[in-house]
Amino acid sequence: MSPVREDGAVPTRTLIVGCGNPLRGDDGVGPTLVRRLEERGLPEGSRCVDAGTSGMEVVLEMRGVGRLFVIDACRSGRDPGSIVEVPWEEAEQVAPPSGIALHAFRWDQALALGRLVLGNDYPRNVTVLLVEGRRFGVGESLSPAVADAIERLIPMVTDGSV
Repeated sequence: MSPVREDGAVPTRTLIVGCGNPLRGDDGVGPTLVRRLEERGLPEGSRCVDAGTSGMEVVLEMRGVGRLFVIDACRSGRDPGSIVEVPWEEAEQVAPPSGIALHAFRWDQALALGRLVLGNDYPRNVTVLLVEGRRFGVGESLSPAVADAIERLIPMVTDGSV
């Protein structure tokens, strides 16, 4: 049985944050994953956040969460639909941004800032999963390879198979 907060809610143990812009094709992988997870239902103690293009949302939502997944698109030259786990050691090396412009605040900067300001409330387990995209034009739909990658991501973030 899960511990229950004073307000009767089950605390969030796992937070899944989808980043990206669904109006720009494969860049919408994060928000599309969040929508599919919400439609299917999440395990008890799990919650999703559509962070869109605002990394600041990540900082605001991750306080006190045990496990954090961040999902976003990338362009690294791999095959479209490839899922890449960013080693935490690499993601952790990003310095907190100075002169923050919220519209340009990325997930990696949000993690660095969260580590700085949350202290002991920072998640103990952070997994960043990037999906190689192909289409990033305004008004484009998800490519078939990225749509398939979303289906492969679902058990990874809900069953803890990462």
